[in-house]
Amino acid sequence: MRSKPEVGQARRRRRLAAAVKESLRDLRVQLALLNHRVGARVDLKDVDLDCLDLVNRHGPLSPSAIAQRAGLHPATMTGILDRLERGGWVVRERDQADRRAVLVTPVRERNGELLRQYAGMNSLMDEICAGYSEAELELLADFLRRAAAAGSDATGRLAAG
Repeated sequence: MRSKPEVGQARRRRRLAAAVKESLRDLRVQLALLNHRVGARVDLKDVDLDCLDLVNRHGPLSPSAIAQRAGLHPATMTGILDRLERGGWVVRERDQADRRAVLVTPVRERNGELLRQYAGMNSLMDEICAGYSEAELELLADFLRRAAAAGSDATGRLAAG
């Protein structure tokens, strides 16, 4: 049987873990709202913006690689890539090594437009980060990387059935 201090510590830990999860849910909602507003300003659907972010961060990518990273059916990518290409956000080019393959490449000149839309949030994040030590920032970055990996794992498990 656990002592009263141990029971109290376990309760406090459960409450703190619940507060972290609740904060992550709040963050998810706020980032979704921000992305929705940005998307509306640059005439992109939320899913288009997600795919564009993947191409900007990891590209050039094949359409199937984008679909896999975004958790989308490959057939869905045609419409998304058509909209992104029509808007001047990406170009589809033949892979030099395999002329049958297509790579999606971001149009870097358009990035400034997106950066301007996110400037307010980026400034606010800089202010928040300024209040933390390097060690604390390393801890936060590690936590967020691990939380993102857990989300990816949970998504994969749901997709597998």
